[in-house]
Amino acid sequence: MNMDLSVIIPVYNERNTVETLVERVFAVDLPLKQVVIVDDASTDGTAEVLDKLAERFLRCEILRHDVNQGKGAAIRSGLRASNGDIVAIQDADLEYIPSELARLIEPILSGDADVVFGSRFSGSGPHRVVYFWHMVGNRFLTLLSNMFTNLNLSDMECCYKLFRREVIQDIQIEENRFGFEPEITAKIAGRDLRIYEVGISYYGRTYAEGKKINWKDGLRAIVCILKYNLFRRAPPKRSQSEQAQKTEGA
Repeated sequence: MNMDLSVIIPVYNERNTVETLVERVFAVDLPLKQVVIVDDASTDGTAEVLDKLAERFLRCEILRHDVNQGKGAAIRSGLRASNGDIVAIQDADLEYIPSELARLIEPILSGDADVVFGSRFSGSGPHRVVYFWHMVGNRFLTLLSNMFTNLNLSDMECCYKLFRREVIQDIQIEENRFGFEPEITAKIAGRDLRIYEVGISYYGRTYAEGKKINWKDGLRAIVCILKYNLFRRAPPKRSQSEQAQKTEGA
């Protein structure tokens, strides 16, 4: 299937990693149409690094927030600028390997999937050993999410999520921070979509190395799981035949 890819990279204070990350994205053999980098009001000199990247790579688009709003808000801005047939979310740190995008995109290119989740817990590649309680928290949040969505994901919180563009741009993203992950999971589960999961490698970093998510984000994730599954899940989209029947009956 002939489709091209937009990669959204939300960035906040990633001066030390974003250049290497973007170079790696452009080095992958992908049907890459654009890389949309959203600088969420960085204060560490990231903006200057991004200016240089925009000069080096013609398909690199830079968006900027005047004030820090969070990952979800950055993704929301990136989506408005994305025009590829497929949209991928890529963190700006080096925890995830861009070369694995080539495998993650395959179920969509083959026409089998509408949405693909990466999974740090089902991959056979290398995984850095970091925080035990983060692993416990991730598994708990995934289990809780699965109980409400009736999906059997192994890693709901994973950064890597790929969508057919019409799927993700038809969903209103409300969360500004890391609540994006449970929110989008709940909203795609409420639709008639083909969801796949692909195992990935994981090079986790420590807080000393710049990791930003914390226990407050974990609590917010629980709130989001309940909120978007019990009260705000997107209704299933009608098929074309159903829409036609409704029009005829009007």
